[in-house]
Amino acid sequence: MNIPDPSTALICAVDEIFDRSAIADKITSAAEKRTDDRALRGEVVQILMGAQKTGRAAIEAAFLAQPFDARPMTRAYTWLTDCLVGSAHFVATTILHPLATPTEGERIALLAVGGYGRGEMAPQSDVDLLFLTPYKITAWAESVIESMLYILWDLRLKVGHASRTVDDCIRLGSEDFTIRTSLLENRFLRGHAPLAELLNERLQNDLFLGSEREFIEAKLAERDARHEKQGQRYMVEPNVKEGKGGLRDLQSMFWIAKYVYHVQSARDLLDRDLFREDEHERFAKAENFLWAVRAHIHLISRRPVEQLSFDIQVEVAERMGYCDKGGRRAVEHFMQEYFRHATSVGDLTRILLTKLEADHAKAGPLMERLFRRRRRIKKDYKVIHNRLAVADDDSFLEDKVNILRLFEEGLRTGLLIHPDAMRLVTANLDLIDDDLRQNKEARRIFLDLLLKHGNPERALRRMNELGVLAAFIPEFEPIVAMMQFNMYHSYTVDEHTIQVISNYAGIEREELQEELPLSSEILERGINRKVLMVAMLLHDIGKGRDIDHAILGAQISRKVAPNLGLTKAESETVEWLVRYHLLMSDTAQKRDIADPRTIRDFAKLVSTVDRLNLLTVLTVCDIRGVGPDTWNNWKAVLIRALYRQTRVALEDGMEAITRENRGTEAKKKLRAELSDWPAKLLKKETGRHYDPYWQGLHITAHKIFAELLRDIEDNEIRIDLHPDEDRDATRACFAMADHPGIFSRMCGALALMGANIVDARTFTSKDGYATAAFWIQDGDGSPYEVSRLKRLRQMIEKTLNGEVVTTEAIKSRDVIKKRERAFKVPTTITFDNDGSEIYTIIEVDTRDRPGLLFDLTRTLANTNIYIASAVIATYGEQVVDAFYVKDMFGLKFHSKSKQNALEKKLREAISKGAERATT
Repeated sequence: MNIPDPSTALICAVDEIFDRSAIADKITSAAEKRTDDRALRGEVVQILMGAQKTGRAAIEAAFLAQPFDARPMTRAYTWLTDCLVGSAHFVATTILHPLATPTEGERIALLAVGGYGRGEMAPQSDVDLLFLTPYKITAWAESVIESMLYILWDLRLKVGHASRTVDDCIRLGSEDFTIRTSLLENRFLRGHAPLAELLNERLQNDLFLGSEREFIEAKLAERDARHEKQGQRYMVEPNVKEGKGGLRDLQSMFWIAKYVYHVQSARDLLDRDLFREDEHERFAKAENFLWAVRAHIHLISRRPVEQLSFDIQVEVAERMGYCDKGGRRAVEHFMQEYFRHATSVGDLTRILLTKLEADHAKAGPLMERLFRRRRRIKKDYKVIHNRLAVADDDSFLEDKVNILRLFEEGLRTGLLIHPDAMRLVTANLDLIDDDLRQNKEARRIFLDLLLKHGNPERALRRMNELGVLAAFIPEFEPIVAMMQFNMYHSYTVDEHTIQVISNYAGIEREELQEELPLSSEILERGINRKVLMVAMLLHDIGKGRDIDHAILGAQISRKVAPNLGLTKAESETVEWLVRYHLLMSDTAQKRDIADPRTIRDFAKLVSTVDRLNLLTVLTVCDIRGVGPDTWNNWKAVLIRALYRQTRVALEDGMEAITRENRGTEAKKKLRAELSDWPAKLLKKETGRHYDPYWQGLHITAHKIFAELLRDIEDNEIRIDLHPDEDRDATRACFAMADHPGIFSRMCGALALMGANIVDARTFTSKDGYATAAFWIQDGDGSPYEVSRLKRLRQMIEKTLNGEVVTTEAIKSRDVIKKRERAFKVPTTITFDNDGSEIYTIIEVDTRDRPGLLFDLTRTLANTNIYIASAVIATYGEQVVDAFYVKDMFGLKFHSKSKQNALEKKLREAISKGAERATT
């Protein structure tokens, strides 16, 4: 692809980028005064270095002023590179190594290949060159190439180069598809033009011709491998170049079209009837947007970075002029547009592949061709290349319900929908109007897509990508491609919704019985599938506005659920589930579920076992749909425990979960476990603890603490570290004489080892000993390996014995990573005196960092506050720490003035720690 006339195609004036006549004069003058070749080369580099700096600054300034003008920007960088390479070629061939009468073997053609050959260069792109010679490289050619490369390297250009003959190119291209693709986009720069023409003639006749299918399948295999590596779904920190829907996908499309149909520009895709006008426009817009984003990333990082990480997203959004509005940050609006373009790229790829199939260029999957049984399809459809197509477009469009029937037939037969049928749908989305939405048959089909065929996620994802889902449920449109700017969610809101439904379908297909026994058991007993499915579809539909999304979502579902054909009672249940879809997750992760008041309050809100069952399955699927590693055994244990206790309360009455009943049962279990103990010691152990101890820990912990406390000395610290595989954490149990601030020192010791505390409980015995149980994970969210426990124990002992000063040692570890600093998490501190019978619950919702829990517990200890337990819930960069506390007199914090004074101290600790962590 040759560069257009630079005077009309660049982002700024030609001479602002590279003043060719002025630079030529300087080089000529330097050559006339030269003393030796090395000195001349150094002077040429200085001249070109200055020109390069000036040119890059001019391009960058023009691009910042016109941040969406990607094509003129890429051409400008290409033009600047052409001038630098051309200057190096001129110096090497004309001044340093002149050859008056070259022989036939002393010819060189200099070609740009790859992205540089295509004329598409980002600020930090590589410069890929091919030095083409007729025969084996001569000494003169070697000298020219060496001098050129030294000049270009001294200019700090990232040069990829190869020196080959035409025969070499044909041979290597036949063996390596990367080389073949690079040669496909060669562009003659300087030297002997007939040699470049010979190469292109040989490439077409001896390499490309007849190998179209082979090339296509290689490129598609590359694409699949790339998507597998980067993530098949649209991840929230996408790779602009290599990710799904990124530039490489667009380029692969163009390579295939060029290889098979000999197109030379994107416009040719339209002229060759590969795309319609609107599709070509989408291609051009996506390409322009992605190139603009890539260039801004390069300019921000000053490196060839392709990952759109969180911190860079904020800067790119600002450079491109996005603003905060509608309760959403500028970066979220920017990323929503990014993902919409990425979705377009996937759609356009399907369209091009359809054309290839029609021309028999792309083979269908072999096993599919051999073993796929032809399903009986309805009369309005036909099968093309094992895909479901529309038999007659006009008759199909006569009944607008057919748009939904197409997806139903696809699920019924198991066939993928043919891209031509998809194009027909997208071109006629205006048919999906209020009449269709209120059509009983349309409603039936839509619910059947969700409930009848076993893989609703496939239909939903395709309907979403084509715009059908947002057209049929207009309230869904705002969350399409909506990014949630946080580290917790791995997907866009619409993709998260589909992942939630996919998880539910997996449970129904009995694929997750071992991993999700409780949800599987609930489904086996039977629930209202229609209510649950619609609730899952709508649970996040209120996101992105400046109102609580659960409240807004409930209001929206009040309208949408009846529109989908649900009864009044079913709609009310859907509304309740959407309103409270976070209730179970929040209760399990942010509250002490060993406290009977927690269970009573939760059971009162849930009110029935049917709702409990529905909410449990929704909660599990929702958490699993957040990201690949969000669900773990720790969350599973919490959800199961909350479910079991709530079910007991709902079925047997609230008195079944009182402290007294729990304490009596716990002591009975401990006596059975310690049956070999002397009766006197056993009586001492069961009598030394207050009631909260018995209802706050499992029998396993009770037994461990009994062993640790047995015959303990006043100055002794006893520790038990053990992997708790059921909870995906390491359990750390401490026993020692009680004294003020001991809980905070334990938190500091664990923080120094890089431990993430996910739960913590501390108790004081009647005879003055402190017992504390922590559940901790390493930096990867896993239990500590057994081999690391010895070092962990040593550090804890040193800290508790005062050998390590935590406040000083923590400074080097309490650092927020650069990529995470873009997040804004406001601090909220609340005091709850109703959530527990004997404690005040202080909930701190703020920005997470390694030393936060230590700072908070130290502040509470310095204020003479007793911490009974700490429940830690982490959501990416956000953390919610809930402390169950009493004052020094054993009382709750009812006084507003005391609450305000304590809140002020906690906020000061948070702000000082945050300042330390970001400097």
